[in-house]
Amino acid sequence: MDEAGLSCPGYERWVWSEARMSIAGTSLGTNANAGPAGVIGLPPVAASGLTSEKSVWASISLKERVEWVARFRQLVAFHQPRLCELICEETRKPAHEALLTDVAPLLATCKWIEKNAGRLLRDRELSDAPFWMGGIRMIERRVAMGKVGIIATWNYPVQLLGIQLVHALVTGNTVVVKPSERTPKTQTRLLEIAMEAGLPMNTLSWVGATREAGQNMLLTQRFDHVIFTGSTEIGQKVAAQLAKTFTPATLELSGRDSVIVLEDANVKQAARAVWAAMNVNAGQTCMGPRRVLVLDKAYDKFCEHMAKLAATAKAVDLIDEKSATLCKELTSKAIAKGAWDAAMLHGDKAQSRHVEGDGTVADEMISRRFRPTALLHCQVGMEVVEGRHFGPLVAIVRCVNLEDALNIHRRCDQHLTTSVFTRDVRVGQLLADRLGATNVMVNDIIMPSCHPAASIGGRGASGVGYSRGEEGLLGLTRPLYVSSSKAAIAKMVKPPPAWQLKFLSKFLRWWYGAGDVPAMMAARMQAASEVIGVPVNMSPDRGLPLVDEPSGPKPIVHSSTGFSAKAG
Repeated sequence: MDEAGLSCPGYERWVWSEARMSIAGTSLGTNANAGPAGVIGLPPVAASGLTSEKSVWASISLKERVEWVARFRQLVAFHQPRLCELICEETRKPAHEALLTDVAPLLATCKWIEKNAGRLLRDRELSDAPFWMGGIRMIERRVAMGKVGIIATWNYPVQLLGIQLVHALVTGNTVVVKPSERTPKTQTRLLEIAMEAGLPMNTLSWVGATREAGQNMLLTQRFDHVIFTGSTEIGQKVAAQLAKTFTPATLELSGRDSVIVLEDANVKQAARAVWAAMNVNAGQTCMGPRRVLVLDKAYDKFCEHMAKLAATAKAVDLIDEKSATLCKELTSKAIAKGAWDAAMLHGDKAQSRHVEGDGTVADEMISRRFRPTALLHCQVGMEVVEGRHFGPLVAIVRCVNLEDALNIHRRCDQHLTTSVFTRDVRVGQLLADRLGATNVMVNDIIMPSCHPAASIGGRGASGVGYSRGEEGLLGLTRPLYVSSSKAAIAKMVKPPPAWQLKFLSKFLRWWYGAGDVPAMMAARMQAASEVIGVPVNMSPDRGLPLVDEPSGPKPIVHSSTGFSAKAG
């Protein structure tokens, strides 16, 4: 490696002095002194209270931590050929996807953090203190949560872990990582690069890349925040474990997302986008489309374009046999109930494709290979429409109108992103609030979520909290409010004199009650009159509602409502 080619600020000073000294005596592969969780670089830690002691890393300036981000970015860029090789080896994704969907988003995020961390994490003075607080000055400071645990996932091993790692470290946290058991080489190399960029001792460590290591990590160590990316099933178990110690968490779980194609959409563009999105990473993307809801007038043309694309599909490797088998089973069940394979123009041929050779369901049943499939004429109630699979399989549903599409979309309780295709961008933007997702993409799928300032957050069973972007960065800090004043509380040692209290009461009434109060009260009186069926007027001296009572029993005034009603 040519170190002279790296020109980030202070690189030589950090890497070849402090960083190397901090790593001295610590194996980056194994550690004989590791605890039951297999922690590399840290001694065993018992679960005992919050990690309130400020770390060395949190004590250095934000400027120095941002400089580490710059060094890390340059090293990742330098080593990206090897990282891409490891990604392809362990996930079987093609080289261009490893580069563009894994490494590039991490590099972009580092650049964004270098530019924006100072603005987002600097101290800020809180203005507009009320006059009666007596000249108080309040500062909001973003401080590190403390010790952050990251349980990493495999489908985007560099992008997802890398962004979470950078966010956690630049905010001053110490970090313990559990690499995915499916991508141990890739993620271990990424963590080594983070160390090589210059981190103090005990700032970053990681445990073994086994299924058991994650659970052991949570049982044997106490964290101030935990980030988990994975399935909803495992996420629920992680949440249950963390709830015992009231440990906050960011749970980025899977979505079962929809694409809605409106009648005015460019159906060719929509079909190409859906096909590309369902094939990225062999369909193993938490934000990938699971169903396409196409309005009636656009349906036939959309299906024609999908058929042309699907006819060229070739079988791909999924991460395991279980995922591939589920996709095959859902496909067979849907076809048995009347769905068509988009690669075939006739239902009988669609049926035969999945019982004969060359990459069919029958031939692949014992393998992890599956041919990307778009199923036409799917109906609500089919399992494939529910979208509980993780692979290149999408259900296409004809919808009578937009409300029909929205009703089908809302049957799903897991929403990360939703895409809307329409020629009128304003219509898509207006629909956004009705879709229940955190990210709504008009005329695109998946790609806009790579914007480094955009956050990702699940709704319902898709997760808790936000990762990435501004919200994800701030979510790994806690607000600290520091005030300075002239002991205003001391003035309350004795109650104020009666005249002063009366004056203050009138002044507060004027200060906070200024506006068209008579009109507001008149409307309130009218509403009260309609509710209780008795004319209500305003008291001239107190501004309180009174009931007109020419005769009969006195009214009972309910203090909780401010309205009057006759006694029963």
